[in-house]
Amino acid sequence: MSERPPNEPSPSAAGPLTGSGSAAPRGPAPGDEALPQAVVTRGRIVASVVFVIAIAAFLYLGLPKLVGYGSSLRRLDQGNGWWLGGAALLELLSFCGYVVLFRTVFVHRSRRIGWGVSYEITMAGLAATRLFAAAGAGGIALTAWALRRSGMERRLVASRMVAFLSLLYCVYMGALVIDGVGLYLHAWPGASPFGLTLVPAIFGAVVIAAFLGIAALPRDFDRLVSARAARPGPIGMLSRRLASVPSAMATGVRTALALIRGANPGLLGALAWWGFDIATLWACFEAFGYRPHTAVIVMAYFVGWLGNVLPLPGGVGGVEGGMIGAFTLLGVDLQAAVVAVLAYRAFSFWLPTLPGGVAYFQLRRTVRGWAGEPTSASYT
Repeated sequence: MSERPPNEPSPSAAGPLTGSGSAAPRGPAPGDEALPQAVVTRGRIVASVVFVIAIAAFLYLGLPKLVGYGSSLRRLDQGNGWWLGGAALLELLSFCGYVVLFRTVFVHRSRRIGWGVSYEITMAGLAATRLFAAAGAGGIALTAWALRRSGMERRLVASRMVAFLSLLYCVYMGALVIDGVGLYLHAWPGASPFGLTLVPAIFGAVVIAAFLGIAALPRDFDRLVSARAARPGPIGMLSRRLASVPSAMATGVRTALALIRGANPGLLGALAWWGFDIATLWACFEAFGYRPHTAVIVMAYFVGWLGNVLPLPGGVGGVEGGMIGAFTLLGVDLQAAVVAVLAYRAFSFWLPTLPGGVAYFQLRRTVRGWAGEPTSASYT
């Protein structure tokens, strides 16, 4: 799909956030030159690494003892090697889906966002998400910074980031609704406690309805609010800035809906990101001889990932605890849940961390290379 959804900012529309007009593409503002210090500082890196190591030590050394596995990682060493190798491959395919979706959303806006750069941005963003306790904000900030440095106008970056996240999380919320209602109504086998089936389904439906409601906002919402808040002073300025937030979100959601209507096959990357990651968890159960119902695995997976919103680097501890608790309440043996979830997190958390760190330095080098190129050459 190569057409821009109606009212989405054009790369050549370089006016202010609440304004309009046409001008030649301009480079990032001076404040965009450096990577946001809220994302990467030496102190934050050290603190995050120490925390992650401490939590990992408890999860992999202490938790198995608490649930009756005895010493350390002995049980994890007994997993079927073929299944664990398959889990690693499935996790790699999940990351490939993430890269494909990212490139689908951003590629036709900049000549600079090719396959290689898409890999660098997404993997570096995933590493930042896993290392910093910001519920994913670290990865978002790093991604936005790279896109700004590629020459994209700030408002276009905002709308496309919202579109990307909307496409990604509509799968999440849709799965909560479908799987939660199905389990509650016994449409497929598995335990059906109200709090872990219908409540998550309601939550997913509310989020979907909220985003569709945002998309229904008038296309000139920020202009209308700005006109009413035209008075000078801090209150008027604050009102104008706040008005731009729902407007940018509405543009992003409408962009996502337009991409869906265009039926671009690259959007399957969103399904691949979640689907192959869930398949990794399934393979980890198989590796240790356990076979929970598929619907139970899907529901416990998505409920557990809600722990990622906790202020913990990469959700370490929160995601594991959430998944293990969800599996237990859905009728899965506690020991089975512990060993399978810990094996799964070894792939989903640790597997991308090292290449993500390498991708971060590659991205910094790529961005430095862009500095000597004309900004106008970056657009298609």
